[in-house]
Amino acid sequence: MPKLEHKPSLTRFFSTTLVVSMLLSTLFISHLASAENRVVSAGAGITELVLALDAGDELVGVDSTSQLPSNMTSVAILGYHRMLSAEGILALSPTLVLGSDAMGPQTTLTILSGANVAVTVLPSAETKTQLLTNIDHMGQLLDRKSQAIKLAAQIEQAFTRLEAKQQQITAMGKVPKVLFLLLQQDRPARVGGDNTAADIIIKLAGGQNIAGFDGYKSVSQEGILAMQPDIILISNRSDENTPTAATTLLTKMPLLIHTPAGEYNQIKSLPPQALLGGLGLSAIEAADLLANEFIGLKKH
Repeated sequence: MPKLEHKPSLTRFFSTTLVVSMLLSTLFISHLASAENRVVSAGAGITELVLALDAGDELVGVDSTSQLPSNMTSVAILGYHRMLSAEGILALSPTLVLGSDAMGPQTTLTILSGANVAVTVLPSAETKTQLLTNIDHMGQLLDRKSQAIKLAAQIEQAFTRLEAKQQQITAMGKVPKVLFLLLQQDRPARVGGDNTAADIIIKLAGGQNIAGFDGYKSVSQEGILAMQPDIILISNRSDENTPTAATTLLTKMPLLIHTPAGEYNQIKSLPPQALLGGLGLSAIEAADLLANEFIGLKKH
């Protein structure tokens, strides 16, 4: 009986097919693993960065301070980022929970870690360096390294533009005196002093925060009048800011018409999103627009 011999071409065919099959299998498993990333983001600034890093498709839940594009209707809205429920988060089967150092309570984070959910807490950024560090870290966690590099470059450019505007404002010979008022329903207006989100924006824009204290404090109309701000910034941390906000403020606090800000109609609204999460993308954008306002401010 003649002995059968394997043809070299047939052997190479099966060998090549096996290699291709293994390669396709590896690629499929890699894609499947990526598709199974399920991210919960807690904190407006963190969610903003997740979206900027093009990782929005991996979001399954965000806290109530985060803003999402209108088409992302399948993402669950969880509670306030300081009062998150472990049960609500675990129901989403997340693989990663990202949040700022304000995320909590700690008992919730402990339960999540005990359930083998990766929990990463990033410090709230107050400087460009910390913001860039957070972006780099998130780029690695979300496997978006190239997007992180691109975003970091855009932020560097934004700061370069802001520095140029700061120099222009200084050269004008008068740094604007700015006061920030946080308006909340059924509560007295509070002034934002040093070490607040508003303070970061004012200084980044090239202005002087004239509050003279740390944190937020209630200040009377007479106290604000004595400060004589050139510009008053207002926000109510909601979406209710309107062009009539200045009129509403002067109706409630009529003495402010006797400040330079009131007399020359320099009462401006800050977008609430810019005040959440420390130094973030919205805060940088708000500072840039505010710097333009400072440059256009006439000397009185």
